[in-house]
Amino acid sequence: MLACVNTIAMEGVTAVPVEVEVDLSRGLPALSVVGLADEAVREAKDRIRAALKNSGFKLPTLRITVNLAPAHLPKVGSAYDLPMALGLLAAMEQLPDAALRGRLFLGELALDGRLKPIAGSLPAAIHARRAGFAEVIVPEANGLEAAFVEGVRVVAPATLSALIRHLLNVEPLPALPVTDWHRWVDEEKTPRRDLREVKGQEHARRALEVVAAGGHNLLMSGPPGSGKTLLAQCLPGILPPMTLDEALEVTTIHSVAGRLDPLRPFVGSRPFRSPHHTASQVALIGGGGHPRPGEVSLAHRGVLFLDEIPEFGRTALEVLREPLESGDVNISRALLSTRFPASFQLVAACNPCPCGYLGSPHRPCRCSPLRVEQYRSRLSGPLLDRIDLHVEVPAVPQEVLVAMAAGESSEAVAERVMAARQRQSQRNGAGVNNAHLDGRALEQNAPLTADGRALLLTAGQRLGFSARSHNRILKVARTVADLDGVDQIATIHLAEAIQYRVGGVFV
Repeated sequence: MLACVNTIAMEGVTAVPVEVEVDLSRGLPALSVVGLADEAVREAKDRIRAALKNSGFKLPTLRITVNLAPAHLPKVGSAYDLPMALGLLAAMEQLPDAALRGRLFLGELALDGRLKPIAGSLPAAIHARRAGFAEVIVPEANGLEAAFVEGVRVVAPATLSALIRHLLNVEPLPALPVTDWHRWVDEEKTPRRDLREVKGQEHARRALEVVAAGGHNLLMSGPPGSGKTLLAQCLPGILPPMTLDEALEVTTIHSVAGRLDPLRPFVGSRPFRSPHHTASQVALIGGGGHPRPGEVSLAHRGVLFLDEIPEFGRTALEVLREPLESGDVNISRALLSTRFPASFQLVAACNPCPCGYLGSPHRPCRCSPLRVEQYRSRLSGPLLDRIDLHVEVPAVPQEVLVAMAAGESSEAVAERVMAARQRQSQRNGAGVNNAHLDGRALEQNAPLTADGRALLLTAGQRLGFSARSHNRILKVARTVADLDGVDQIATIHLAEAIQYRVGGVFV
């Protein structure tokens, strides 16, 4: 007997169709899995045997062959347990073929027959709707996540027995209602940290506002305790809220990575990722034998904060070049090439020297010139060239910390940022920030006056700007003009952009 069950495999963040074919034939009793399956899939035969036995079914004493087609596509993870078990039951004539048609199945089996959560339920439901499936079956813990997708019935049984009764129409399970994502967005509107907490640092606060308004990257340098980390943590609170399409993109990535909370399976606020400086290249960019999203993809549509950036490995930092330019990551392996979205804003922080007190009027620096040079050389020129704003964050005097009142709130700054973003959308096109302008679009949307061209020419000749630096200065100047609510980039806007380019200790 032969049976066929529909499921999916993941290519990056996209679900692709997979057919689970189960054949029973005469021969020595055995269960073999073919079709480029990894170890977790091959181990499924033991979980299936126990789950079926504890659900009241007995395996036949026949040779069982399970084929996962297409055979050239790697199959990873435990989500194939459920479709393989159902295919086996259909081949044993315990389930009619009609009960499996028009349905998409995925889920991991516990030994007692419970359905355990798996990664990728949201992209599976999206694929089910596009492919015309009437129903998608996922574990109970993944039900809310899959139910974000309208146009397809989502059924989330708790056990294999409950699912079989549903398929036999003995005890039909109700379809889950479409998940209301608005409730989580409303709960996440409060920023994590507020700019009110930042005392002093007016120059850095202004730079942060420019970064938020134009979608730029930022490098802050300063002694320990000057507020670099706090400033970075305030950035998500002044960024515009995500649209539903952006939120679904981010949620899909976190679903594939298996990082969604079953009780709150929606990422409604912009991500803020802050990996430790011991993170490897694979942890940052993604990858592995079976590629998975890295920190740059988990920060998609949000902020990637690299504190103490010179302490990261040189190789790990250099892999950031591609996503900073293209907004995605392409990971190539012998059997496949995988793309993950990675459109994020990089915010990095560092000290001026290894001890952190170079140039401090209160504490002497203990570093030799050679150590300072070695420390600063850990960041390559090409990587620094891709960071739009370089800002020095000096130590805040004690009298300012004690006497100065709280600063302007994130809410007030966010209003100006939103107004600047709206100007960009009207001029550049929906969703296109100034940081993403390039080529002809940059020429059209960031024209300079004669005085502006003369200033940029003089600065470029004296400071040795590269072509990339030249373009990034124009983008920042365009953002500064947008914050001022004007169409023409004035000399004062260009001067501020140049100042951000030559600030900091790594320039």
